Amino acid sequence: MSQYRVLIDADDEKGLVYKVSTIFYNNDLNILSNSEFVDKENNKFFMRSVVDGQIDVENFKNSIYGVLPKNSTLEVIEPKKKNIVIMATKEMHALGDILIRHEAGELEANILAVISNYDKLENVVKKFDIPYITISHENLDRMEHESKVIECINGFESVDYIVLAKYMRILTPRFVETYKDKIINIHHSFLPAFIGANPYKQAYDRGVKIIGATAHFVNNNLDEGPIIAQEVIHVNHAYGWRDMQRSGKDVEKVVLSRALKLALEDRIFVYANKTVIF
Repeated sequence: MSQYRVLIDADDEKGLVYKVSTIFYNNDLNILSNSEFVDKENNKFFMRSVVDGQIDVENFKNSIYGVLPKNSTLEVIEPKKKNIVIMATKEMHALGDILIRHEAGELEANILAVISNYDKLENVVKKFDIPYITISHENLDRMEHESKVIECINGFESVDYIVLAKYMRILTPRFVETYKDKIINIHHSFLPAFIGANPYKQAYDRGVKIIGATAHFVNNNLDEGPIIAQEVIHVNHAYGWRDMQRSGKDVEKVVLSRALKLALEDRIFVYANKTVIF
């Protein structure tokens, strides 16, 4: 027996859950879990089911497409580890958290490599027996550097997601389009109120009471892609800016790993620059 994740994105209409469930039943599939959501404002229907049984995937998909509205999107996925590439610069906290969770078997992922424009984190990554590839941006313009990164990523047989673990370079539209809805980023939630090299110092100077982080898919609007996960913690007047920075880094790494886990488990639907997550 095998498990399958069935993901449906369709225009809403009456009886969809019944129709799809009937196909599950007719194919002798047991429903292990099921979640659905209707966005009434946009008349959109989303459904994620985990079923157990044995099927011919193509015939099964054709059966489901037969009861769905036109222009529906359907995925039938057999759970397995996805291939990811991590990109980093100099900061260790977000990268290190993913590496530790991967080593502990908490992520359904194969980390193909860590790519960085500096070699600072190489010794840490090699302790986990993961390839570390330095592609320096020195003496290269942005397009030249990105071409080298794209060539490196495309050298792998398949890459499901690219994770920006505090990768501190702005990506061009060409790069984003090449890996549309595959790039996951993390940033502090002070943006856009506190922009620049030291947002925690700016936040301290303003006397903020909460700090947080946002993980999102990357699009061509800086830090405005579809949000996957967010978290905040409370701070007070006793926190110095370095205390805020340490707390902020803790939030960043947890939120990034949470977002990655959701993506690896096929729990995210992206539409209208936002997400539905089951």
